[in-house]
Amino acid sequence: MNTMVTRRGFLKATSIAGGGFMLGLPLVSSAMEASLVGSAELNAYVQVRDDGKIIIYSGSPEMGQGIKTSLPMIVAEELGANWDDVVVVQTPEVDTERYGGQWTGGSFTLYLNWNLMREMGASARDMFIAAAAIAMEVPKEELKAEDSRVVHAKTGESRTFAELATLAQRQPIPNKESLVFKDRDDYRILGKSISQVDSLEIVTGVGDFGIDTKVTDMLYGSYEKCPAVGGKIVSANIDEIKKLPGVVDAWIVKGNGNVRELMDGVGIVGTDTWSVFKARESLEIEWDESNASKDSWTAFAEFASKVGDTGDKVPIHVGDVDAAFNDADNKVISSFYEFPYVTHMCLEPMNCTADYRPGAGGTKDHLEVWIPTQNGPRFQEMAKNRYGLEKDQLSIHVKRMGGSFGRRTSNEYVIEAIELSKLAGKPVKLTWTREDNIRYDFLREGGFNRLRAAITPDGKVAAFEEHTVGPAPGGESSRFNGPNPGAFPFNTMEHVRGSLTNYRMDTPVGPWRAPYSNTHAFTSQAFLHEVATEAGRDHVELLIEMMGEPRWLDDGNWRSMNTERAVGVIKLAAEKSGWGSEMPEGRGLGFAFYFCHAAHVAEVAEVSIKGDQVTLHKVIAAVDVGPIINRSGAISQVQGSIIDGYSAMAGQKITMENGRVEQTNLDQYPVLRIDQAPEVDVHFIESDFDPTGLGEPALPPLAPAVANAIYAITGKRVRKMPLTDEGYRV
Repeated sequence: MNTMVTRRGFLKATSIAGGGFMLGLPLVSSAMEASLVGSAELNAYVQVRDDGKIIIYSGSPEMGQGIKTSLPMIVAEELGANWDDVVVVQTPEVDTERYGGQWTGGSFTLYLNWNLMREMGASARDMFIAAAAIAMEVPKEELKAEDSRVVHAKTGESRTFAELATLAQRQPIPNKESLVFKDRDDYRILGKSISQVDSLEIVTGVGDFGIDTKVTDMLYGSYEKCPAVGGKIVSANIDEIKKLPGVVDAWIVKGNGNVRELMDGVGIVGTDTWSVFKARESLEIEWDESNASKDSWTAFAEFASKVGDTGDKVPIHVGDVDAAFNDADNKVISSFYEFPYVTHMCLEPMNCTADYRPGAGGTKDHLEVWIPTQNGPRFQEMAKNRYGLEKDQLSIHVKRMGGSFGRRTSNEYVIEAIELSKLAGKPVKLTWTREDNIRYDFLREGGFNRLRAAITPDGKVAAFEEHTVGPAPGGESSRFNGPNPGAFPFNTMEHVRGSLTNYRMDTPVGPWRAPYSNTHAFTSQAFLHEVATEAGRDHVELLIEMMGEPRWLDDGNWRSMNTERAVGVIKLAAEKSGWGSEMPEGRGLGFAFYFCHAAHVAEVAEVSIKGDQVTLHKVIAAVDVGPIINRSGAISQVQGSIIDGYSAMAGQKITMENGRVEQTNLDQYPVLRIDQAPEVDVHFIESDFDPTGLGEPALPPLAPAVANAIYAITGKRVRKMPLTDEGYRV
């Protein structure tokens, strides 16, 4: 079916039983959005009921980033609503033909929906004004929508949206070109601090997370897979498992060998989660590991330590790098950095409730699932490819996620739940253990960077080179490996080279909060501090110099880095932190800048060291992501990113030997405690560019800022993460 239709075909007002007003809008297609979402569909609805309540439907999955609040705020602002009248409702099912993409990730959701949400609110506002002009018999130009009513400026006469709803429903839909958006100075909702719409439900224990799902006649399931990726099952003591207390049934399940769909394993269903978890402890499984992963972090590290300055793949080569390095007048410095694999460690484990109902009497099979996922529409493709199910045979309920950070972009746990439901003939709620979540994660990949720089006699950076040694699952380069030509400093240098050497590692990898940037920022920005030190330059001064003239680095692409915006946050962070001031003994400041996800962020870390103990006291963050939608939500995202980045830097590391992940739980993979969290002081530069998301870009600069602060105190470089590998504790 061709779903790429005109805007007028999508933009429509529809009747509501019992009166009222409803408006739906399309997701405006572009090459970027088509590649990300896959179609241009109805994205959302705004409904004004006769009782005065304004219902705004939210289609984007919520995982703590606040998108369920911020997108409706945009609609409400342009509509002229009183936020107290707004009720936000999650779309009941995945239905891309009605609600649009219904996915989230990459800090793209706000960017992709900014103009759409404004268009929706402004269209509805104009229809209410047209209705009020009829009702009050005055020109539309004399009317204004505010506080959930339309007011006549000359007389003060007004009508509420509720009073106008039925009449507004009959008004023609405005042309997109006729819409006039509000000036920022007139905002009453945007830029303010608004509580998350689900806050009360969460703190009172009634939040609708995936793990809260309960359906009639439901069984509870668990699934055991080979600890080494690629292992195949030979046998298991299924008969003994079936006899255990609370166990209803158990099976050997043959997978398709695709780690993102279904691997071989043993499925167990029972009367409660505890019973199936306990039953797994009694499993005796023979695995065939002849073709399973033999990954070894030790071997990977040994290989990486022997590589040269340039790898065999050279995707970035600008200018005459070798001439700069061979110039006898230039000083050449080189360093080797290491960053580990890390896991997502979501508070809510992977889970899914599935109900596979075979067709009977000529009816089709039907599958209903309740999933905490970042991408429900992607599962539609999986269901069709694996089970031959069309969209009309699927009911997909996307539930709130208890954390994700990129993990729930993969849906293999959903397939496991479906397989158990098919075998059991009943709905099954599959829940992973904490150990499963670490052992079978799609990890943030570890790797190594060898960096070089040529410094001129007057302290300028003549050339920069980075050689990444990265894991290659299945022998193919991961899309999260470097180098990236849009990353700083690749994007500002006249003479620069970025190369890559792959090392075969079959451990699955995937996006982890600010993928690629979260490792490249550490290595490149800590190294630039080394460059500044060797050049006898102030770090901030050098960064500003490297930005050059004010410009877009990809002309015409506002999501590329803008050197003027970069300098703006660098100067602001330096000012707010008192950069350059004398610090007490044992305490120091570290600076870092990074650009990713269309966001410019600079951070200053204030650190002290006593013996081997590092304390991060405060982080000053200067952030330019365009206009701020929800101020409290934006601050929370920056704070959360910084704390998450510090938690990873402090002591988190996943290693593997003989294909097996060695860490199993929080005792071996520590998460930052509340009393270890720093104070975070956030400053926004609210530029006039379209806004972008804030769930990721504040994380990458944290690690190099802390590393540079440690050097300021000790004179010793931090070139490994986590800090425990450098002999420190937090």
